Amino acid sequence: MKTVRFGVIGCGLMGREFASAAGRWFHLAEMDVRPEIVAACDVNPAMTAWFGAHCPACVQQTADYREVLANPDVDAVYIALPHNMHAETYCAAIEAGKHLMGEKPFGIDREANCAIMDCLAKHPDVFVRCSSESAFFAAPQRIGRMLEEGAFGRIIEVGSGFLHCSDMDANKPINWKRKLEFNGEYGAMGDLGMHACHMPFRAGWLPTRVAAALCNIVTERPDGRGGMAPCETWDNATLLCTAADGGGHEFPMTLKTHRIAPGHKNTWYLDIMGTAACARWSSKQINTLSVMEYTGGDQAWQVLDMGHETAHKSITGGIFEMGFSDSILQMWAAFLYELEHGAPVSRFAGCVTPEEAAYSHRVFTAALKSQANGSMETV
Repeated sequence: MKTVRFGVIGCGLMGREFASAAGRWFHLAEMDVRPEIVAACDVNPAMTAWFGAHCPACVQQTADYREVLANPDVDAVYIALPHNMHAETYCAAIEAGKHLMGEKPFGIDREANCAIMDCLAKHPDVFVRCSSESAFFAAPQRIGRMLEEGAFGRIIEVGSGFLHCSDMDANKPINWKRKLEFNGEYGAMGDLGMHACHMPFRAGWLPTRVAAALCNIVTERPDGRGGMAPCETWDNATLLCTAADGGGHEFPMTLKTHRIAPGHKNTWYLDIMGTAACARWSSKQINTLSVMEYTGGDQAWQVLDMGHETAHKSITGGIFEMGFSDSILQMWAAFLYELEHGAPVSRFAGCVTPEEAAYSHRVFTAALKSQANGSMETV
């Protein structure tokens, strides 16, 4: 089995999720390539020490990402840093010839994203993808197969979103995601938007116009020093878009990214209505897919109980249910498989491409303009 040696730059939650996935790689039954974490970088030495303790091959622990990129034993990097550092670190990784999995949104704003895309164009031999794991659950994978088969007919309407409650508590101390300097003007769109865009963009449903309703619900939070600090970024974003299917037919598509979503913890959903079939899925009922096929006469929804039906076969039996850590493992399997073989196992089993991430910047930039002008904006 081929080994790809990784450096992790940014050792927080998602960096540790990758380490956990790498640690259970044997769970994948048919992979011919595997990751090995050999370097960890974070300004907090306790975080790099965690990697040293849990990843036997992680012999390099540093606070300077440049040292990881200069390491000849590092083939690829996972960079999970605040948005304001994306352009600098992603371009540095690409220029160093390191394959890259980068966190969304691939730049704090469109200008930063353009810098990343320009750098990538000069280094086409470097494999680069964007992190987004929710499409790798069994139900979205089944929806992907339905899309490939043309099961929906003409698309009538689509809704996709990511809703969670991380900022429901108004007394939660402020963090970098509520500061323009680190998170940028996109707010919740930059932090969560790629999750909402992943499946629609892969289906080819690219918004051409957008009207945005952006909300800053909690305007100040405790600063951790006994005072209050202003919350400068958008808590919630609802985008009403016009998109088109492959036949040029336009339809409405709603994209939601909410950090303050009552009744939710961490919910991703996808609703598709078509003339021949409809599908509904929410991670609230993570292993349940609702489908309605219309052939005339009565309309009846059927509920499909999804099992461990993954793009990359695992040792878990098909009748067992999936969870979040399984989707993370599948996303990383998709990255390594495509790096090794040049293409994903299927259209909807591939990680977000840089081009898809770049289009999200076009949508989010238009949404900011829409909010400012109270208008429908061209993407």
